[in-house]
Amino acid sequence: MDRRLFLKSALAGTALGAFGPAGRALAATDLLWMTWENLAKDDYLQPFLDGSDVALTKTFIGTDDEQFAKLRAGGASSVDLITPGLDKVSYYTASDLLQPIDFEKVPNANLLYDTFKKTGLGKVDGQTYGIPFYWGINPIVYRADLMDEEPDWSVFFEGDKYNGKLAMRDYALEGIMIAAMYLGIPRDEMFQMDDKQLAEVKKVLMIQKSKLRTYWNSIGDLTNLFATGEVVCAFSWVPPYYDLKEKGLDMGMAKPKQGVIGWCDTIAVPKGVEGARRDAVFELVNYLLGPTYGKKLAYGGPYAQSTSAARDEIDAEQQEKIFIKDLSVMDSFVWKENPPRYNDWVALWNEVKAS
Repeated sequence: MDRRLFLKSALAGTALGAFGPAGRALAATDLLWMTWENLAKDDYLQPFLDGSDVALTKTFIGTDDEQFAKLRAGGASSVDLITPGLDKVSYYTASDLLQPIDFEKVPNANLLYDTFKKTGLGKVDGQTYGIPFYWGINPIVYRADLMDEEPDWSVFFEGDKYNGKLAMRDYALEGIMIAAMYLGIPRDEMFQMDDKQLAEVKKVLMIQKSKLRTYWNSIGDLTNLFATGEVVCAFSWVPPYYDLKEKGLDMGMAKPKQGVIGWCDTIAVPKGVEGARRDAVFELVNYLLGPTYGKKLAYGGPYAQSTSAARDEIDAEQQEKIFIKDLSVMDSFVWKENPPRYNDWVALWNEVKAS
């Protein structure tokens, strides 16, 4: 989720490489990729274009919902590659918008980390429609100079010492997931919670609200609250940790053993892509999962690719920064899913906030 910090909410279309009319006329295959701006930087993609007979146009998105709406409204006929969240792929498959990934044409997919090979997200009837692309975590970030010890999720529900100095993101899905992890609700039940379990969640969320300084929406606002000391601990994206650490503050990042919320975006191919365009798309997908792109993403993002293709070419410091130095962090990942009763989750969340 932290990658969205760097995006503009409006759509923007650009051409890459020799993408003027002349360049496009010379290319055998012309592809359009709808994606996040930070994934499609020119220098990330130029090595692929230099070695292929492809022209690539990029259309930037501001939200997952925007991307889905455009495809469902008929955009799938002109788009060759998209970047849905791992937990959002089911929306596309339910609307019959995607085709399965042809793994024979994507050999670098053999290098997917085991966590991504095992997940059932992005799949329907055993076939993969959204292949994991890049990922990260949403941890607890805290002022190490203003807290006695590394926190876990219990800091948001127990004790009084940090009352009024805690912050939680204003997002029902993640907020209720955190309460469920604190309560010890098993992962295989978390997104299928019954009325009794949701009542327990509501009870602890009411306690949590009494301890919060704020529910945050803007990561910039949260960063400022950390800087002033008004907030000492928050469920956060990663950027405040590095931003404030670089400014000399003693920051900490905690990955609770009860579970860490992981995020992952995928690459997916709309259903209507066929023939030479389809072959070119899978050639591009293979590049995006390969070592050249992975190394550029690791240092330029910095983000972790879903495969190990570039891992040995990344120094230890950068590996640690993008969470691939110690892959055991994935053992505690809880991937976001779409609860069947999500409307009830949102109603519960809003009721807590309004109390």
